[in-house]
Amino acid sequence: MINVFQPNLGEAELLALSEVFASNWLGHGPRTDEFEARFADHIGVEPDRMVFLNSGTAGLFLATELLDLGPGDEVVLPSVSFVAAANAIAATGARPVFCDVDPHGLHPTVEHVERAMTPRTRAVIVLHYGGYPGEVAGIAALCRQRGVPLVEDAACAVASTADGRACGTFGDIALWSFDAMKVLVTGDGGMLYVRDPQLARRARVLAYHGLEQPSGFAHAKVSERWWELDVRSFGRRVIGNDLTAALGTVQLARLPANVARRREVATAYDSLLTNTPGVRLPPPLPEGHRSSYYFYWVQMDPLIRDRVAATLLAQDIYTTFKYPPLHRVPAYGDRATDLPGTDLATDSTLLLPLHQALSDAEIRTVADALCEAVTHHLALAGA
Repeated sequence: MINVFQPNLGEAELLALSEVFASNWLGHGPRTDEFEARFADHIGVEPDRMVFLNSGTAGLFLATELLDLGPGDEVVLPSVSFVAAANAIAATGARPVFCDVDPHGLHPTVEHVERAMTPRTRAVIVLHYGGYPGEVAGIAALCRQRGVPLVEDAACAVASTADGRACGTFGDIALWSFDAMKVLVTGDGGMLYVRDPQLARRARVLAYHGLEQPSGFAHAKVSERWWELDVRSFGRRVIGNDLTAALGTVQLARLPANVARRREVATAYDSLLTNTPGVRLPPPLPEGHRSSYYFYWVQMDPLIRDRVAATLLAQDIYTTFKYPPLHRVPAYGDRATDLPGTDLATDSTLLLPLHQALSDAEIRTVADALCEAVTHHLALAGA
């Protein structure tokens, strides 16, 4: 099977894990601190603004808590988002308000976000679809003008930049995902960035049970009764650990080479699929933008998209669509919602395999199979 997503791990990751095992300390510790510091350097921020978590989803939930969202509040986000974003909003009692996206680039424009905002808007969450920065600079400016916090869901954008600035640093809060299928993987894990230093400290407290000062060996050096608890807010345990942080540190070092290979794969698809009848390629990156190349998507007549996907699957080529629009999800859905760009993109878009372990032969296999399937199904549909 040629997979859509696939990590590449090797001896360096095994060595890092063995060192953690040898240390006999598997939980939150020095390797977690190191990973936070190195990731902070990677995006150009202070290390004390970063919190390594057990998932990007935990970062979304923490973000909504940090913003003190509640009943009566609204949060604008694109309908083409992972369900975790809407879940995090709804869990506070606030209401997700879905905005449209560009049907070709699948990211919201400044106009889309502004159109969805009301006097009840308390925050905006923007997703960097497939690693493309999109109009994040303009959306950040709009949010500052309106006095509304911006949360960047940079799960797909671990190495993406716009005009030299890392995605995740335009808004007030950002999160990245390091699950098993991402560009940088730790098995499960995520990183949270909080611009305001006091709010960043609160995030760290909430991520570990609400403890103002952890009770344990480190606290024993500064307190006579280190086992006593100082809890002033209700938190949970969503911190990362030294095992996953060790993987993350190695993967961060691999990141430039991995992204370079992903760029080669995307460029090869561009070359092989250009001028293919019935196939539309992703939009070119604007000048000054760099992508993590998490997704490579093509678009075709909605009448044949599902049939093409089935044909490729029968040939052991796995394709998919991410992310199913949230305004169609039963928990949030309102099919009467008018989001024409989202609906068109949802029904016509297919993600092709894209990962750094993809061979040149596999790239050509995917491209040839796609061309044949599209041609075949267009002919059957009489299009």
